Amino acid sequence: MTDNRWADYCRQLLQAAQDVLSFTDGMTKADFLTDRRTQNAVVMSLLVIGEVAARVAEHHPEKVSQYPEVPWKSMRGMRNRIAHGYFDIDFGVVWQTASVAIPELLVTIDTIIHREGGSDA
Repeated sequence: MTDNRWADYCRQLLQAAQDVLSFTDGMTKADFLTDRRTQNAVVMSLLVIGEVAARVAEHHPEKVSQYPEVPWKSMRGMRNRIAHGYFDIDFGVVWQTASVAIPELLVTIDTIIHREGGSDA
């Protein structure tokens, strides 16, 4: 794996987080809980985020150590819960993740990208 994969992973995390915020823009929790299309879109983006976190852990463990402010383990855990328990997803937890954790992740990943030299993280 080259360092370019790390930059790709950062861009993928950024895009998936931006997608979540775009999908839920202007929604309330009540709106979200009754909108299956948005629920599915957000869940797919959370799967992407978790998969990228798993790949970072596998291919760039030094980045996991370097950036402990990124919830790598939680992102992988959310992905695993969604992927292996699809019919038992708690959309209240998904909403909380989308409305609180994802904006924080977006800021953190954006900061990392800029700290490491812009678009070539």
